[in-house]
Amino acid sequence: MTLTRRNFVTGAGALSLLSGCGALSALGDAATPLDAYELRAPVLPQAGRMLSRALSIEAPTASGALQTDRILIKPNAVQSLYLPGARWSDEAPLMFQTVMLRAFEDTGALSYVGRRPLGGTGDFALISEITDFQAELSADGTSALARIRLTARMVREADASVLARRSFQALAPAASTETLDIVQGFNAASDEVLGELVRWGLEVIGVRLPVA
Repeated sequence: MTLTRRNFVTGAGALSLLSGCGALSALGDAATPLDAYELRAPVLPQAGRMLSRALSIEAPTASGALQTDRILIKPNAVQSLYLPGARWSDEAPLMFQTVMLRAFEDTGALSYVGRRPLGGTGDFALISEITDFQAELSADGTSALARIRLTARMVREADASVLARRSFQALAPAASTETLDIVQGFNAASDEVLGELVRWGLEVIGVRLPVA
């Protein structure tokens, strides 16, 4: 489906407007299934060695507008809508936790990467907050770009000390305002954020990935 400003503003039952911080349920026939999309983990270089360390990756925190599986669209700075007929495969923070986990795990740099500490107490924990995770329309509504912004902290589990903190942001243009192209824009932004996040996180722990 191609998105236009008319689709957003006047499409009967096409989009859900956000009320305050709470995310509204999908509009339209509740029994009609929505097409589901997911982000892929980026392909990163393999680590030259595996470090015997355990990393737990907590689900990112996020505002109420992002605590949903709906795909957030911002036609302007003050309005937030949901993409009609489409959703993420999981709530956005949980989906992003999954791709973070895969990205770290696929490098082969650490002996354990998971959602929970191994054996009750791990070595490190990655704690993060998603502040932007939306597609933004141009002023004339004919183009869109995906924006992802995340702040991460690497914590040493033994004493709960924050070893490092950093913010990551990426913008990626969509090829069009078709749903699939918007999702591909999210994938491009996600690849950039995760590529930087994984390299940074592993360097804090003590592993440097080779340059691609």
